[in-house]
Order: sequence, then structure tokens, then C-alpha cells
Amino acid sequence: MPRFYFNVRFGPGPEHLSVDPEGDELPDLTAAHDHALTIARDLIARTQLSAIRDWFACSFEIENAQAHPLLTIPFTDAIPERNALSRTVPDEEMRGA
Repeated sequence: MPRFYFNVRFGPGPEHLSVDPEGDELPDLTAAHDHALTIARDLIARTQLSAIRDWFACSFEIENAQAHPLLTIPFTDAIPERNALSRTVPDEEMRGA
């Protein structure tokens, strides 16, 4: 099974990259994408770090075992675009039309 590394980018430049030294074995790139979103949700909800003030400005830079970049996943992708209310109520009703 391939190993994917989930490096966290929290600003420009190499000094703002937290490198994942261990990685995770996952079946494929789709599983790695889904895993990144799960980790991002957990970090946003539970983790406070002095070095990272805004998780929504962060992204995962996923690499393979040969350190080749595969995907960049912004942490904002971990949050649904619309909340549950807006999915169940027509837009006109949300605007009071």
C-alpha cells in the first residue's frame, strides 16, 4: 500500500511548512484526499497552536514516498460550502423573498 505524507503549509516560505516525517499508508490518492479532510476538520475543531493562528489559512501539501507533490488541499475544503439549513431551505426563503 502506498505511503502518503501530509505536510502542513501555514504561510509562505520553507519556514512555514511542517513536514510529516511518518506519513500514512492508504490505498490511493482519493483515500489520501479524504484523509486530509478528516485531519483538517479535527485540527480546526480541537487544536490550538501558537505557530498557527488561523487554520483556514493552512493547507496540506500531500507527497508520495519519493517526495513528489501530489495534491494541495486547503483546510477550507474541510468545511461544507453551505450549512445544513441552506441545503434544506430554498435560497428565496433564506433571503426573505
